[in-house]
Amino acid sequence: MVSPDATHPQTGSQASRTASTAAPAPRGRARLPLPQAPFLRVKQHLKDGLGAGRWPPGALMPSEAELVAEFGVSRMTVNRALRELQAEGLVSRTQGVGTFAAPLHRVSSTLTIRDLHDEIESRGHRHHAVVHQLRAEKAPAPLAQQLGVATGAWVFHSLIVHHEDGVPLQCEDRYVNPACCPRYLEADFSTTTPTQLLFETTSLWRAQYAIEAAAPTGEEARLLGIGARDPCLVVTRRTFTRDAPITIARLVHPGTRYLLQGEFQP
Repeated sequence: MVSPDATHPQTGSQASRTASTAAPAPRGRARLPLPQAPFLRVKQHLKDGLGAGRWPPGALMPSEAELVAEFGVSRMTVNRALRELQAEGLVSRTQGVGTFAAPLHRVSSTLTIRDLHDEIESRGHRHHAVVHQLRAEKAPAPLAQQLGVATGAWVFHSLIVHHEDGVPLQCEDRYVNPACCPRYLEADFSTTTPTQLLFETTSLWRAQYAIEAAAPTGEEARLLGIGARDPCLVVTRRTFTRDAPITIARLVHPGTRYLLQGEFQP
């Protein structure tokens, strides 16, 4: 399963030199692993069961009420875990009926949308984000077409750089359809991420991806602290509800600090 947001720092010389600029941990004090978010515990439990064949393709899985009781968490927490599994193509959900294990061909052919904050914390590292832009803008024709709005209509624009233990790992340039997330500009993206907010406030139905190796723009190079000709992994992602585009995002990762990896099991 390939995860564009699940990018990991490499151990190459440039990454090491960059990481060395961060403040070192005090000697003699081991880094304690951060507790796993409740929804991740529920999600991992279900993924482990699917991987072990506990629920074969098409089988009815535990209900939300059963998972709430088993893990002692809220229904919202369980719902988020199930939404992410659905977005990854691992389960299908029918309102009023239940959650079902996805057919095998869907499991092996989907890309994963993951929250970078959760990815970083799952490695026991510290995530922080610097918001460089958060505002409403009038959409030119090409962008308006991508977001399904009229040319010149207002859309939301954010430009955020995500860091792992002080090292810039991703420049996220995102436009959002205001009809899908009216309060986007009110969010504090130093404490949450656009991915997390959109997971919680929209009904993700499908996504489109393009992945390429490319040079950064001048602004992206400056924000990421890399050279203008340094290779980058660039992911362009557009997501949709059943009825409308939600967002389009350009995610730029320094090639020397990232590894895009996945797993396939027939």
